[in-house]
Amino acid sequence: MFTSIKTSRENKVVVTELTRKMNLGAENVVARLALAYSLSQDERLELSGIQDSQGKEYNRKVLLGEYDEVYIAMLCVHYGLYKTDKDIARYMKLHIDHGLTLLNDEFNQKGSGNGLEFLIQKIEKGLASL
Repeated sequence: MFTSIKTSRENKVVVTELTRKMNLGAENVVARLALAYSLSQDERLELSGIQDSQGKEYNRKVLLGEYDEVYIAMLCVHYGLYKTDKDIARYMKLHIDHGLTLLNDEFNQKGSGNGLEFLIQKIEKGLASL
């Protein structure tokens, strides 16, 4: 099992800026949102697309908190993996970097507002699709 994850060099800046703009708490909160948001796109990313690991480093416990098993389970279901698969950390990094890019693009297109408004909009859109 992994002990830490590092974002790409490019996403080190992105996570800091999103944390400031969204005003939802610490950087690990935005990284968790990025992971969940990337997985919600129902896109199976290829490990060959993994970016560098020269960005922000997150300890597993800090990154995933008390729900680490839930985040790992989401990845396992998405990819059909077992929780001890050697590639879990790589998929986690892949989706965090992908999610940060998606959130950054989408939040910047929105222009103004804060993270809570952004999240409420996404939740309402998701509920409307049920």
